[in-house]
Amino acid sequence: MDDIPLSLLLGALALILVVSGFFSISETSMMALNRYRLKHLVKRGHRGAKLTAQLLEKTDRLLGVILLGNNLLNAAAAALVTIITIRLFGDNEWSLTLGTLAVTFLILVFSEVTPKVLGAAYPERIAIPSSYILTPLLKLFYPAIWFINLFVRTLLWLLRLKPPSTATALTMDELRTLVLEAGHYIPPKHQSIFLNLFELEKICVEDIMTPRSQIEAIDLDAPEETIREQLATSHHTRLPVYHDRLDNVAGIIHIRHVLHQLRSHEIDAGMLREILREPYFTPAGTSLFSQLQQFQENRQHIGLVVDEYGELLGLVSLEDILEEIVGEFTSHPTARGGIYAQDDGSWLVDGGSTLRDLNRKLKLNLPLDGPKTLNGLILEHFEDIPEAGTSFKIAGHTLEIVQTQGRVVKVVRIFPPPIATR
Repeated sequence: MDDIPLSLLLGALALILVVSGFFSISETSMMALNRYRLKHLVKRGHRGAKLTAQLLEKTDRLLGVILLGNNLLNAAAAALVTIITIRLFGDNEWSLTLGTLAVTFLILVFSEVTPKVLGAAYPERIAIPSSYILTPLLKLFYPAIWFINLFVRTLLWLLRLKPPSTATALTMDELRTLVLEAGHYIPPKHQSIFLNLFELEKICVEDIMTPRSQIEAIDLDAPEETIREQLATSHHTRLPVYHDRLDNVAGIIHIRHVLHQLRSHEIDAGMLREILREPYFTPAGTSLFSQLQQFQENRQHIGLVVDEYGELLGLVSLEDILEEIVGEFTSHPTARGGIYAQDDGSWLVDGGSTLRDLNRKLKLNLPLDGPKTLNGLILEHFEDIPEAGTSFKIAGHTLEIVQTQGRVVKVVRIFPPPIATR
């Protein structure tokens, strides 16, 4: 060893530090690699991604070859620094101490911290090319790695630990966070649809249904002229049909089935009874996701929402659920589902409007943990029937009662929130 030139020893030390840095950067990049991005590349046939995925399937072997190479090289670096130190400063305690500090500094900077920072910052750029080197090294040193892992597995068995063989699946909340964090890569409209899909399990049909008082339905006991006029002017393609009172629903009628009779004025209650379809009922607490599945399985488009006593609460349609996912279908600029824009910037709102609709359409922050409609929220706030002209604040929003009828608040004016000034 004394015959080897000092310059050659320094060159060997530099090479060892670089190769040790390669193992460190490979380890960090492999562990920091996005597994879902890797699966995508594997499906596209990327050869490097396939090699990387194979390495990550056996993490114990991958870490075995990396740490084996890393520790052997670090030990070799320490031995070389000791030889170089003795050559330069002699064999004494101070020189050996300085040599130990020097090799520790060199390994930390050039073989550990810097490579690992780079590996964490650019995992895909580094991990995939590294797999071309690590794969043959794993095959070359497999006997030594198998021997080391034999002791590792024995130790894990004694500690009653069993590492999972596959990546942990994402929960719904984690997936939601992933979509939120990927805002720069997903168009805003697509991101909104994804987030709305995650909410379908939390929202019930009662939250989005058309309230009972607003259901458009046909009374079979009404005069025939009234029935014909109602069918001719209906804004819906399917209508509930009932006897005497809305609780006595006889069935559902599709407008297209009576178009010919409408033109020839041949419609009567008896003819309607012949073409009625069985009504479809759904409990008020059904989640939108479950209801969407039930609509699909039962080939239905509307459902009558009932409470635990069988009382009719409202009506939910397939369109209502789709609007929760993709947004409002209508494009009318001033009137949107009982909401009318005013010249002063305020909105006249039907008291039966749901709070979820108002929050979504007008960007409000009305509470959703209590009543479902604006009328219910106002009655809960006052614990009485307020008079027309009464103004008040809820959740920072100013509202004014415009019209009441009996026990119901019919029309409310909502003022836009004040613009914050600095």
